Formats: sequence, structure tokens, C-alpha cells
Amino acid sequence: MNLNMAALYLFLLFHCTLSTFGQRYQPTWESLESRPLPDWYDEAKLGIFMHWGVFSVPSYSAVWFWNYWKNGHRDIVNFMKRNYRPDFTYADFAADFKAEFYDPKRWAATLEASGAKYVVLVSKHHEGFTNWPSNYSWNWNSYDVGPHRDLVGELADAIRNTTNLRFGLYHSLLEWYNPLYLRDKANNFTTQDFVKFKSMPELYELVNRYKPEVVWSDGEWEAPDTYWTSKEFLAWLYNDSPVKDTVVTNDRWGKGDMCHHGGYFTCHDKYLPTTLQKRKFENSWTIDKNHWGFRRDARIEDFYSTRELIATFAQTVSCGGNMLMNVGPTSYGTIQPVYEERLLQFGKWMRINGEAIYSSKPWTVQQDNATQTCWYTMKKTETGTNVYAIILEWPDTNYLYLKAPISSSSTLITMLGYQDYNFSYSKVQPSGVNVTMPNISFSKIPSTDAWVFKMTDIAN
Repeated sequence: MNLNMAALYLFLLFHCTLSTFGQRYQPTWESLESRPLPDWYDEAKLGIFMHWGVFSVPSYSAVWFWNYWKNGHRDIVNFMKRNYRPDFTYADFAADFKAEFYDPKRWAATLEASGAKYVVLVSKHHEGFTNWPSNYSWNWNSYDVGPHRDLVGELADAIRNTTNLRFGLYHSLLEWYNPLYLRDKANNFTTQDFVKFKSMPELYELVNRYKPEVVWSDGEWEAPDTYWTSKEFLAWLYNDSPVKDTVVTNDRWGKGDMCHHGGYFTCHDKYLPTTLQKRKFENSWTIDKNHWGFRRDARIEDFYSTRELIATFAQTVSCGGNMLMNVGPTSYGTIQPVYEERLLQFGKWMRINGEAIYSSKPWTVQQDNATQTCWYTMKKTETGTNVYAIILEWPDTNYLYLKAPISSSSTLITMLGYQDYNFSYSKVQPSGVNVTMPNISFSKIPSTDAWVFKMTDIAN
């Protein structure tokens, strides 16, 4: 082979490699954020978050229990004095994290029945306990102590073998009381021993072993992403990991990154904008109104109703986001009936109205000005555009006034789940429609929580 042919061969090889494997992302935000978000994530709309760990044993004040106790939170201190011996430590709770009733296949079935398309399980929270047999968390993991099981791996297998859900994992970068982390922190994060020997090795281990298609990072807020080496990890994740083509990530990769850098934005817990967002976002929302984990002292009024959850979801999707709805399992491995009920009720609504949700896009209008209880989505079809009005309150009169839509001569209005009925309407100037509401028997109405009107061939 002469020199010119060799050069041509290398040139063709290089370009074939690029076309076959796509762009190589560099460890800079400019490069990483040029990666398109995989389509499946935007189409999914709904995921289920699961906060499960040693904090599920005291199940009081939920996931920040250890931190509150160490920092002298009065309620926690008094709770421990009343119920535990004086020398009891947080680590002693791990022995009672037994997960004796943990049935991953039952969990998987319940999660799929909710209408969700992905699940994000907490693999490790800020307490440092790993829910898998990590090589980097000796004797502080679910295989060495407590359940003596690979909690992450069992759920991953159940999800993939019995459902169509995508499997994702939450991972905390920091650990409140890890000596390596505390030493790095005392050094003003000029040293990186915790990152090199604990936090980042765990992340690579999680991705290589369990292949999560969501990597949900947290615990980033005390140190910059240069300390965490987050950009280097993301470059590997997008270029060379076993999930490089399908994985999605959030925005919690270093101090100041949230709502500015990363994959999709979370911005803050329970992020619920009222207007269309320029960047894809996720609203992580708790079913328990104030807590992420299971609480033994919770009362029924502490939980959002199904109607409240659907209202939050409608607003989230209308403004361009996904909702990650949180469940807190018990230490013995069950999903509490109140959580299970909410998931199943939500799924019933989704089976009727999923057409307005899955793979939908935000419309030109999000919230109808005539009523603050209507949110819009849309879908392009082969014949035009369908617009969906998600109505959160049934009108008191015999008509429903929607200000945003402009009807055309061929507009049809139907209600999802109410078969073979075209709703009559009158056009309102300069825009809007008055939809006549018929007398629908209780047995025929598709939902008691929210209703979706489908409008075809509207003029706007």
C-alpha cells in the first residue's frame, strides 16, 4: 500500500467511525449539552421515584433523619431518647433494614400499572448506605448487612423481565459523615480522595453493572463539578458506557450547576412552572406532601389526593416537563397501601387519557385564560393537529367555555373515554368555543378526577 492509499484508508476509516458511532463528547458543558436528549424520555412523561434506605427503619422525619439527629433537631433527639438505648447509633438501624417482604416482581407490576414509563430507585442516599453489594462500601451495603440482598439488581431484573418500563438509578455524590468526604471538605475541596476512592468508582460500578437509563445525581451542592469530576464521568457515560445511546441525566453535578448545566433540568424539588420552559425539565413530586421516605406517623391528610396529583401532572406536561412521582417503601420491603392506591388510581386515569399525555408536545397555550383549571397539550398527526384540553373541574353550568382554541368549519370535539359522541359547540369571537355539556350518567363518565377534551382541526 503506497502512502497516498494509506492516507485515504485512514481518512475513510475515521469518517466511517464517526458516522457509525456518532459524535464524541468532550468533558465540557458546551460539548455535553450538545447531545440530544433521547426521544424516549420526552415521550414517557411519567416516572416513579423510590426513596428506600436505612432511613426507612426509623421512618420518622424520613430521609434526612441522620443529619437532623446529628445536628440536634429537637424532635429527632427526643424521639431517640424515648425509644432507643443511650448508646444507639445510626449504623445500628441497618440490621433492622431487612426487606423481608420485598417482592420485586410485585413492585414492578404496581409501577407499570401506575401508567409510568420509567422508575428511578435510590441506590444510595446521603447516608452512604448502598442498596447493592458495592465494592466501595464495605459493610455498609444491603448485601453485607440488613437484607443481605442486592436490592438494586433484583428490581432491575424484575423491571426488565416483566414490564416495558425503563430502569433508572438515583445516586448521591456526597455522604454526610464519610471521613474521606469530611477531610476533603475541611481542605476546601482541594483534595479529591472521596471522589477518587468512593463516589466516582461507585457511579461507574452502577452503570456498568445495572445499565440504568436514567442517572439521577444529587448531593452536589457543597462542591463544584471540578471536584466531583462530573463532566469527565458524563463524557464517558455518553461516549463509551453500555447505555450511551439511551441514558438521560439531570442537572445536579456540582455547586451552581442545577438549572444551568446537565441533561434535563430539575432546578429544585417540586419544580412546577406555570409557563412553557425552554429546556426539558422534570418535576420530582412527592405523594406524601412533605416527605420523601416512608413515615410510620403519617396521617391520611398528609398525602396528596389522586385529583391533586393529576392536576400537578397536567400542569407539568403542559409546560414541557415530566413528573417523577415519589413513593417511600417500608423497611420491610412493601409499598404502603396509600401509595399503592394512588399509583393504581393514577394508572386508571392514564389508561383512559394517555393519548393526551404520552408523546404529546406543549401547545401554543398552556393554561386557558378563561379558567385556571384547564391545561393544554397537542399532537401532530398525519391529517393535522390534535389539541387536548385537560379539565380539572367539571363546569357548574351546561357549557364549558374555552378561550384559547379557534374552531374551524371541520373542528370536532370529543371526550377521551366517552365513546362515539361529538360534543356540540358554538364559536366565540374573537377566539374561543362554548362546548355544550350533556347530561352524562355517573356510570358513563370516564373519570371523577379530570377530563380530557380532544379537539381536531382547530384553526390555531
